[in-house]
Amino acid sequence: MARAGLTPERLTLAAAELADEVGLDNVTVSALARLFGVKDASLYFHLKNVQDLRIRVAGLALAELADRVADALAGRAGKDALVAFANAYRDYAKRHPGRYAAMQVDLDPETAAASAARRHSEMTRAILRGYQLSEPDQTDAIRMLHSTFHGYVSLERTGGFRHHPRTAEVSWSRTLDALDAVLRNWPPE
Repeated sequence: MARAGLTPERLTLAAAELADEVGLDNVTVSALARLFGVKDASLYFHLKNVQDLRIRVAGLALAELADRVADALAGRAGKDALVAFANAYRDYAKRHPGRYAAMQVDLDPETAAASAARRHSEMTRAILRGYQLSEPDQTDAIRMLHSTFHGYVSLERTGGFRHHPRTAEVSWSRTLDALDAVLRNWPPE
């Protein structure tokens, strides 16, 4: 029987908070059970295994980030939209490192389709339409943007930019300027 108060949603949120505190790799069913003061077996009524838990955290994080990006994009177009999207992405990764790590979990196609990943793609495509990009250029540009954002955030989180007097903030701004220039001058195929 399920322990009163334990739900998949409550466990997912607690796991997300724990991931932000101790890192996604340290989120286990045992760690979560200790947090709630229950035996591991009590959680298996709500969860299949640790991978199921991490996929749930990934879904939560994707939805949270999609909401933040949507709010940031409201009423914006062109470079303003690009910068708002990028800043919302970077800010989320900084504030929620464990949840951000969970978003990198490889989701099966069915789970990915049911998640907020589709919203991210649609919002990015909306930004790219402002640059007059259509397929297949949109797909290439989405991959470029995601790779740039993820790479920058990952390097920044691990201290990769702290050894130079130029601040990461200034370089981030210049990176967004460069991305805007590339998108405005997208090379023909």
